[in-house]
Amino acid sequence: MSFNISGRLHRKYPTESKSNSFQTREFVIQTQEQYPQFIKFQLTQERCNAIDPYEEGDVINVQFDLRGREWQDKYFTNLNAWRIEKMSSEQPVSEKIKSDEPPAFQQADNFDDLPF
Repeated sequence: MSFNISGRLHRKYPTESKSNSFQTREFVIQTQEQYPQFIKFQLTQERCNAIDPYEEGDVINVQFDLRGREWQDKYFTNLNAWRIEKMSSEQPVSEKIKSDEPPAFQQADNFDDLPF
């Protein structure tokens, strides 16, 4: 399942070697919506340098996959980034996560009909 989201690059971290053959790098974007969210992504292996051309403050679009795993009866979820693109000044910043698949639910934009 593939997703994309746009936001301002908030922070990028150095590459970490998890073993002799596996490395990761994390970065955080801040969404640009009414209630901004700070979302952390992970890059792995040869993609660790994909964030290098971008500076904190740049508006970028991130394409990513959801990755989940179990370890010792605990569950972990990662947002595995696989493509990063700088948004041009003419492109509006997306405020919603987009998916290649139809959503499992619809978010109500009009709250006037709430029962409470």
